[in-house]
Amino acid sequence: MTFLSATLDRVKPSPTIAVTTKAAELKAAGRDVIGLGAGEPDFDTPENIKDAARAAIADGKTKYTAVDGIPELKEAICAKFTRDNDLSYTPAQVTVGTGGKQVLYNAFMATLNPGDEVIIPAPYWVSYPDMVLLAGGEPVAVEATLEANFKITASQLEAAITPKTKWFLFNSPSNPTGAGYSWSELKELTDVLLRHPHVWIMTDDMYEHLAYGNFKFCTPAQVEPQLYDRTLTVNGVSKAYAMTGWRIGYAAGPEMLIKAMRKVQSQSTSNPCSVSQHAAVEALNGTQDFLRPNNALFERRRDLVVDILNRAEGIICPKPEGAFYVYPSIAGCIGKTSAAGTLIENDEVFATALLEETGVAVVFGAAFGLSPNFRVSYATSDEALKEACQRIIDFCAGLS
Repeated sequence: MTFLSATLDRVKPSPTIAVTTKAAELKAAGRDVIGLGAGEPDFDTPENIKDAARAAIADGKTKYTAVDGIPELKEAICAKFTRDNDLSYTPAQVTVGTGGKQVLYNAFMATLNPGDEVIIPAPYWVSYPDMVLLAGGEPVAVEATLEANFKITASQLEAAITPKTKWFLFNSPSNPTGAGYSWSELKELTDVLLRHPHVWIMTDDMYEHLAYGNFKFCTPAQVEPQLYDRTLTVNGVSKAYAMTGWRIGYAAGPEMLIKAMRKVQSQSTSNPCSVSQHAAVEALNGTQDFLRPNNALFERRRDLVVDILNRAEGIICPKPEGAFYVYPSIAGCIGKTSAAGTLIENDEVFATALLEETGVAVVFGAAFGLSPNFRVSYATSDEALKEACQRIIDFCAGLS
């Protein structure tokens, strides 16, 4: 009999955390490293939000709270969904967790039985399949290629649905590609889902406010109200509000599901950090004026990175609609040898060689379910991005 759970054999550690850790180790050893792996804004949490946290501490709001969120935060979340998404929820339909990841995981733990399938468009956030596996389900990847702008089609979704399908997990704008589905593109998918009433929809809308140009964010229950009663709409304050470390995610959906998720949370972590909850109230209810200039900053960085990377030999870098990632293809680099003698057999080898030979840390595409690619997070300074992208150009120029 082995000591560790056999369930752990079904999952792997987070590759994005592994890349960030490796880059930090090299930096600590004195290497000149530019990290483009972390998915978090490089600017600080807005001052009004920090002030709300300080006030909460001063007022002694540091005790246990309700398991899945204080009333004030649930009310703020309901107001946000009405204001931004034309979705009406009551506080009883809302849950708050320790980050969006816990909210997603709670939903899977509360609903998945052995053999249940979850359809996940690929490329996907690295944690999606492993959370499904930990909960006893089976992830079903549906490939969204570069030629399709990293978006799946209605026919692909239709073909993936089986009697065992429990959830369709939807993320737009996407991590890792930044691809965003327009209203009409999403309507084609929701039309398919209407024909399969046993399939529930779980959305990850974490990058809602990071949308550029003419792209307008929309979410499934907003596009097709008939799906409201079987949709869990997940969001959080991490990205748009630069609150990654505060660990507050939330979701709204059918009360039956929310109660089940609350039961899971009550026997795992219990309530999210009380101070972070009060800060999140201010984030959602307070001024939103910083969102527009922050978006403009990210959009400029996106254009900068796309322009430079498309000058690299063997790389094709499409321009995404949102988030703060690009997902270049390195198909033209496969089979070549680096200046230091490394044969580029796949995107993991490419990313490893890039880090070791140039000091640029990116995440390889296989971690996200689609190769040969790599992910760049452009949530860092213009200077760092310019230098990192030039190093990538030089690395590719040295391939033979």
